[in-house]
Formats: sequence, C-alpha cells, structure tokens
Amino acid sequence: MVSWTPLFVLFDFGPAAGLHKTLSENSNDAIRTGAKQEKSLSKAPSEPDSISGIHGVVIDRDRENNMQVTMKDRVAVVTGGSKGIGLAVARRFAASGAKVAILARGAQDLKAAREQLGKEGLDVSDYVCDVSKASDIAKAHEKIVSDLGPVDILINNAGTARTMAFENISDEAWQEDLDLKLFAAIRFSRLVWPGMKARKWGRIINVLNTYAKAPAASSAPTSVSRAAGMALTKVLAGEGGEHNILVNAMLVGLIMSDQWVKRHAAQAPDMDFEVFANNLAKGTPLGRIGTAEEFANLACFLASDQGSFITGTAINVDGGRSPVV
Repeated sequence: MVSWTPLFVLFDFGPAAGLHKTLSENSNDAIRTGAKQEKSLSKAPSEPDSISGIHGVVIDRDRENNMQVTMKDRVAVVTGGSKGIGLAVARRFAASGAKVAILARGAQDLKAAREQLGKEGLDVSDYVCDVSKASDIAKAHEKIVSDLGPVDILINNAGTARTMAFENISDEAWQEDLDLKLFAAIRFSRLVWPGMKARKWGRIINVLNTYAKAPAASSAPTSVSRAAGMALTKVLAGEGGEHNILVNAMLVGLIMSDQWVKRHAAQAPDMDFEVFANNLAKGTPLGRIGTAEEFANLACFLASDQGSFITGTAINVDGGRSPVV
C-alpha cells in the first residue's frame, strides 16, 4: 500500500498590518510545493478494502461503493405487501435478489400479487397476517424464518390513512389505528431485532406519511400514530447503530396507490381519473403524483449495502409537497 502524507497549508492570521503579506507568502509556498508534489499527488493512495468504526462493524468497501444495488440472498419482509407501495417494494426487492415475504390480511390479494410477480419472473412468498394482532405477527414471523431464514430487512408498511375531526375519534378508533400502525411496527421489530444484532446487519424501514412531521387539523388519528412511528424510528436507530442495524422512515406524500383509486370512485366517479389526479397534485412543486416504483427505488437503496451510512432519518417522498423538510 502506498504511503501518503497529506499536505496542510497553515495561515497565520496575525495583526492586520501583516495579514496580506502572510497570506501571500503562504499561498506562494503552497503553489511551489504543489507543483513539486503534483506527480505524487496524482497517485493518490487507494482506499482501504474495508473500514471499521468504534463499534467494530466491518464495512466491505467494494460492496459499499458498487452502485449496482443488490440484495442478494437477504430475507426481506414487507407488510401490506399485496398492493400499491408494498407490492412495488416487494417487486424491487425480489428483482434485486432478495428472498421476499409479503404479508397482508387478504389471502386472495396475496395470491394475486404472488401470481402477478411470478409472471414477471419474480418469486415471492406470501403469508396471511393481520399485523394489528400480536399473535398473527408472532406466527407469521416464525413461519417466515422456517421457510426463508432469519429476517434481514423489515418494511413496516401496513396501514391506511384514517382521518377525522378530533372530537369524533372514539377510544376504539384510536386503539385500532395505534395497533395497526405503531404497535405492529413495535412488535415486528422486536421479533427481528435479536437476530439482526447477532448477525451485525439489519435494515428496518417504517413507512409513514408526511402528517408525521406536519399534522393538520382533522388529520388524526393517522397523524398521531405516524408521529409516534417517527419517534420509534429514531429510538431504534440510536440503539441499533452499534450493531449495524439501520433504521429509517419514509414519509409518503401523494403516491399513486389503490387508496387514491378508491377515493376517486367514492368522491368523483364521473370525473376522468387523470383530471382527478392532476387536481390532487396542484399543491406539489413537481406537479404530479409520484409512483409506487419511485418510492420502491429509494426503499431498495436504504435497505441495501449501498445505503450503509444512512440511519435515524425520515425522508419525505412527496415531490416537495410537505411544508417541512
């Protein structure tokens, strides 16, 4: 390995009267020295094959620096994986080499998703699971580990937007929303956590929405549940860092999904869907609704080796619509 001593140019910021002279002399010295060093500097030392920080986690530089994102042989779980964003994430993960488990409540939807991906040459496993129930999560996790192996990547994606005026939200509605969105993420993360720690590798992505950062009037219970999910993300990132478990949140803005198709049917069935979608996107700087595939591309990067220095952050995927960064 080539030995290299870096060049430092130090400026002596003395009294004002001598400042210009000092800067000038040092600048000239730097120029002369730089000319002499040009040949040696052109042969910059190669970066180390691997690096390790204070926690002793070794990062493979070759794999990290290869921007061909790969998830080969990683076991990935995607909740809410039969439609929309979840299905797009499952497709992207499977195409990148992961062994993917998709979870949802509806057996027929799961079967349709698996068959659709199969026609595209992608193999996924499907599991019926109501993630609002702790017992269902435990059973699904056990079966996934038995079928595919220990979980490396967890995408907590289950949940739909549920908003109403605060005074109309019952205790039951609050509990249902928290069970589906917050406690599901807590329970599933708790199950996969020990294995990720033992293997010194793990990725957890909590799919939230931009209300988590910028709640509006009549945005509960979703905004409250999602804000709690953002706090959970930061807690887990702080605890997981020394074990190379990276935890991030992705905040959904206007992303084309089955939810918007249903809303169109309910609110404006006589309006052309493209017009409906364009009206929704008027407050978005990019002027359009995002695609589930665009969301999935970022999820794949964050869950791969290439996203190895990103943790504890909440990324808006909203075309710039949110008023907060």
